Amino acid sequence: MKLFLFGHDYRYAAEQMLLTLFPDERPEYPQGKPEGDRAELCLNEGALKYTAVCRLFLNGSEFRGRASVQKSKITDELSKAKYLQRIIKFSFYRAALKSGRPKPVWGALTGIRPGKLLSNLLEAGMGDRAALSKFMRDNDVSRERALLCLYTAHAGLDCARTLDSRDICLYIGIPFCPTRCSYCSFVSQSVQKSMKLIPAYLEALYREIDATAEVVKSLSLRPISVYMGGGTPTTLSAQELHELCSKLETAFDLASVREYTVEAGRPDTITKEKLETLKIHGVTRVSVNPQTMEDAVLEAIGRKHTAQDVLNALKIVSDVGGFEINMDLIAGLPLDTPETFGKTLDTVLALYPENITVHTLALKKGSGIMLGNTPRPSAEDVGSMIDHANSALFKAGYKPYYLYRQKYMSGGFENIGWQRSHTENIYNICIMEELCSIISMGGGASTKLCLGSGRIERIFDPKYPAEYIDSIEKVIADKRKIIELMS
Repeated sequence: MKLFLFGHDYRYAAEQMLLTLFPDERPEYPQGKPEGDRAELCLNEGALKYTAVCRLFLNGSEFRGRASVQKSKITDELSKAKYLQRIIKFSFYRAALKSGRPKPVWGALTGIRPGKLLSNLLEAGMGDRAALSKFMRDNDVSRERALLCLYTAHAGLDCARTLDSRDICLYIGIPFCPTRCSYCSFVSQSVQKSMKLIPAYLEALYREIDATAEVVKSLSLRPISVYMGGGTPTTLSAQELHELCSKLETAFDLASVREYTVEAGRPDTITKEKLETLKIHGVTRVSVNPQTMEDAVLEAIGRKHTAQDVLNALKIVSDVGGFEINMDLIAGLPLDTPETFGKTLDTVLALYPENITVHTLALKKGSGIMLGNTPRPSAEDVGSMIDHANSALFKAGYKPYYLYRQKYMSGGFENIGWQRSHTENIYNICIMEELCSIISMGGGASTKLCLGSGRIERIFDPKYPAEYIDSIEKVIADKRKIIELMS
C-alpha cells in the first residue's frame, strides 16, 4: 500500500499498523501527487495537543480516523516520540475499521510484547481489575487476550523480584538440524550435507566461550540460567555434548545457575546416551518438540520422524529421569485442521509435560512453506486452534507465563508458553520481558544487553556455520565491546 506521511517521519509506526491491518500489503513511499489506494497520515500540532489524522482511500472511497494526545502528558523527547507514534497508529487503525476491515485479534496493539504494557500498569501501583480495564480500553483488546497478558505480566514481575543487578542468562546456539523444516527461515545446516562443519564450528564456539567468560568475569556478572538452542543441539553426538558442557563449566562459574535447558527438539536426535550425558552436566529441562502429532502434517513440513517416534523419545527421557519437559506445538501448519490440531493437543496433554508452548505459524520469507503450494489452514481455522488450546490448557491446570508476537503470524495471533506447578522457564521470561541481559554465543546468536532506563543494545553473531567459523575473530572482538557498553 502507498503511504504518504505529512508533518512527521514515523515510518515504523505506520508500517507496524499496516502489517496489522493489511497483512498481505507491503509499504510503498511514492513521490508526487497522492493517488489511488493509499493512506495519508498527517500529524498536526495545536496549542494544547497533537492530533493525527488518517485519510484512507480504498476502491475510490475515503475513510477517516483521528487520534490526539494532550501536550501536558509529554515530558521529554522519548515520551513525545512514544505518544506521537501511538496516535498515528490509532488514526490509521480507526480509519481502517471504518472501511470495513475486520478488527485484528489484538486490537490496535502492534508490538511483540503486549504484556509489557500491562506490566507497566501493575508496576505503577494499579490493581489487577483497574489495570486490565485500562489495558483493554486503551488498546481495544478483548478480555480474553488481556487476561493472557495479565498472567504473563505477573509471571514477569514475580521473576523480576528474584533477580539481582549482576544476574544474566547465557545462550549457546547450535545451528544444525537433521533436516530443514518447511516453516524454518533460519536455514540451519543439514547434518546430512555438512557434518564436516561441526568440529570446526565447535572449535570456533569454544574460542567465543572463552572470550565471553572473560567479559562476564571482568564485569562480575552472575549466570542464573543457561539455554542451549538452535537448530537442534542434540544433533551433536554424546561426546560432543560432553565436551561442550564441560567447556561451559570450565569457562563460567555456574554455581548460581537455577535452570539449564537444552533443546532436544527433534525426537530423531534423542538417545539415552545423550540424555545421560546432559543429566551428568546438570541439565534440568529438555524440549522435545513434535510441533504436531499428525504424521501427514509432519511429512508436509519436512520432518523425517513420526508421531510414534515422539512418544518413543519421551519414553527415553522418562527412563533417564530428572528432567522437566517442554513440548512445542504450532497452530497453522500445512494440512492441519482444527480437528487434527485438537487431537495433537489431547495427546500432548495426556503426556502431562511441565511446559507446553503453543506457537502460531509465522509466515517467514524464504521458508519452504512460503515457497511451496501445500494448503494451509485459514486464519479462522488458526483462530479455532488457538482458542481451543487456550481453553484446554487452562482446564488442564496450565497457566500462561510468557507471550510474544511476531511479524507475519498467521491470523495475527501469538505464541504462548504454558506451565504447571510453578515450572516457569526463567530464560524465556527474561528475554521476553527484558529483565536482564542475555549474553549469547554461537551461530545466529543474539546478545541482548539491558542497560537500564529501557535502553537495549544488541550484538549479533553470524547466522550460518561457515560464516560464523570464518568470522570468529570479529565475533570475539564484538564480545569485548560488552565491557564498554555495560560499564
